[in-house]
Amino acid sequence: MMASQFPSTRLRRLRYNNKIRDLVREHELTINDVIYPLFIKEGLEKKQAISAMPGQYQLSLNDLTSEIKEIVALKIPAVILFGIPTHKDATGSEAHNDHGIIQQAIRLIKKTAPELLVITDVCCCEYTRHGHCGLMDDSGIVDNDQTLTLLQKQVISHVKAGADVVAPSGMIDGMVAAIRHALDDAGFQRTPILSYSVKYASSFYGPFREAAEGTPQFGDRRSHQMDPGNGAEAMREAELDVTEGADMLMVKPALAYLDIIYRLKQQFTGLPICAYHVSGEYSMIKAAAEKGWINEQATALESLLSIKRAGADMIITYFAKDVARWLG
Repeated sequence: MMASQFPSTRLRRLRYNNKIRDLVREHELTINDVIYPLFIKEGLEKKQAISAMPGQYQLSLNDLTSEIKEIVALKIPAVILFGIPTHKDATGSEAHNDHGIIQQAIRLIKKTAPELLVITDVCCCEYTRHGHCGLMDDSGIVDNDQTLTLLQKQVISHVKAGADVVAPSGMIDGMVAAIRHALDDAGFQRTPILSYSVKYASSFYGPFREAAEGTPQFGDRRSHQMDPGNGAEAMREAELDVTEGADMLMVKPALAYLDIIYRLKQQFTGLPICAYHVSGEYSMIKAAAEKGWINEQATALESLLSIKRAGADMIITYFAKDVARWLG
C-alpha cells in the first residue's frame, strides 16, 4: 500500500472525538479553582438583587446561613467577603469594629460551615463616607502611611472573627509588610495574605460599585490603582509584595490582563496566582446571553478556562455557582 501523498494530519487525529480531546487536554477548569464573592449588607431584612449583576445579591445576615449551606452543597471551596455597613465615616471605623457587619458574617459562616475557606477583602472604600481606600489628607489625596495603621486594625479584627485568609485590595504602598507585621505580632503567623498586587484602574468595575456601594464621592482611584497601559510596572508591584511577605498574588481584572497573569506566573514560579473575573466581565456575558447573542454556559466556561490557561491557580468569579452546576 502506497504511503499518503498528503501531509501528516497528526494534530487533527488528536481532535477526532471527545475521549481523545479530553485525554490530551492541557488545562482543565474544576470546582476547586473557583472562589465565590459575597456581599453582606448591614440593616437588610432579606437579600436584595443587584440590578447590574443578574443573579447576584446583597445578602442580609438572615440569608447568610442558607446561602452558605447552598455553597457547601455545591462543593465550592472558598468565598471572599465584602461588607457594606450602615454607618460610614471619614476613617472607615466600621472596618475594624469587632461587632461590624463583616465580623458578624465571618462568625456566622464559621458556625455554619467550619470547613469553608473564608477570605476577606481588606480595604476602607466600603466603610468611608468619601468612598476612597483610606484616610484622606488635606489636599484630598489618600494618606498612604496613616491608612496602613487602619489596615492593620482591620485584618486583626477579621482574623479574630475567624477569617482564614486576608486580601488587601487598596493598592496602598507597604500594605503587605504592615499587615504581615500586625498578624505576626498578634500571634497569627499562619494566616496567609492574598494581595491584590496588580489591580488596574479599570472600566470593568462598574457593576461592582452598585454591589459594594463604595463609589468615590469625588475624584477617582487612578493615583493608586495601575494604569492599563503598563505591564512592566505590574512585575514591580508584585515583586514588592513578594518581598514584603505576600503568600499569593492577584491580578484584577482577568480577561483584559491575561498577558499579566501569564507574566506573573512565569516570573514567580511556584507562587499561587489568583485572578479576579470582575463584575463587568461577568455582566457583559450575562447581558449578551440575555440578548441571545452568545451561549452563556459555553462563553463563561471558555472565559474561565482562558484565565486558567494563562496561569491562574484560582479564580474569583460570580459564575462560581454556575460552574459547580455545569461541571456536575
